[in-house]
Amino acid sequence: MRGPGVPVRHPGRAAGSGVRYFCTVDKKNALRVGALAAGTTLMMLLMSSPALALTRDDGDDPGSGLSVIETLGLYVFLPLVIFGVITGLVMVLDKSKIRVEKPGAVKTKAKAGANA
Repeated sequence: MRGPGVPVRHPGRAAGSGVRYFCTVDKKNALRVGALAAGTTLMMLLMSSPALALTRDDGDDPGSGLSVIETLGLYVFLPLVIFGVITGLVMVLDKSKIRVEKPGAVKTKAKAGANA
């Protein structure tokens, strides 16, 4: 007799052993990988010292520096605005009409109508 969920097996084949090698990363290996990544990043930052930037190269003609407001606008606010525009366009131009709702979710209008 088979119950629900029991797979049908060929009578001439042995049953599987049930051993699964999935997600075998333990805490020690995760810490080792994290420490290696952090150490490598730290060494790369230390080796690429900005002290060499003090020496001017031939033909180097830098422009005027940016103010704090210009820097924040260019590197903080402008990417946020671009992200917002792209998100808005995706939401407005979404053509899918199918909305997936959770099975346990109850609409507020239906709930209010049931109480009346």
